[in-house]
Amino acid sequence: MMSMDDVLNGLGNKFGSKILKTDKKNAKRAYVDIYPKDIIEVTRYLFKELGLRFNIASAVDDFDCIEILYHFSLDRAGFVVTMRAILKDKESPHIDSITSVTRSAWWIEREIHELFGIEFDGNSDLRPLLLPDDWPKGVYPLRKNFVVPKRDSRKA
Repeated sequence: MMSMDDVLNGLGNKFGSKILKTDKKNAKRAYVDIYPKDIIEVTRYLFKELGLRFNIASAVDDFDCIEILYHFSLDRAGFVVTMRAILKDKESPHIDSITSVTRSAWWIEREIHELFGIEFDGNSDLRPLLLPDDWPKGVYPLRKNFVVPKRDSRKA
């Protein structure tokens, strides 16, 4: 059975300097920092070649950048490897969509787009998912600079 060390060593061997940092927290969790431009290639390797399952993605506004975390697991071995891409351009954050590798990312990319304003290039359906229809464009509620917009209180 493949171990977490096998996955981390495989990433290092295949991608070399494209792997910016590896942080093995414990036997069940590791973080691997990559350049945003490499997300599709690394996802393809983890998902298609190694057979890890894409669980979910999450995002964090870290004041001077936005982090996107892509969580992959090898369920039978009981560990999670998280790929972290740092988006430095907070005014116009972009990253390639991984939906060309796994359609299961479609829904979470929509959610992250709506709540953080990240453009997932290649995702053809980034319609709003959670916020009310009258939510102001360009206002992202999970950004650190979020200010509650004024809304028509007469609407129920």
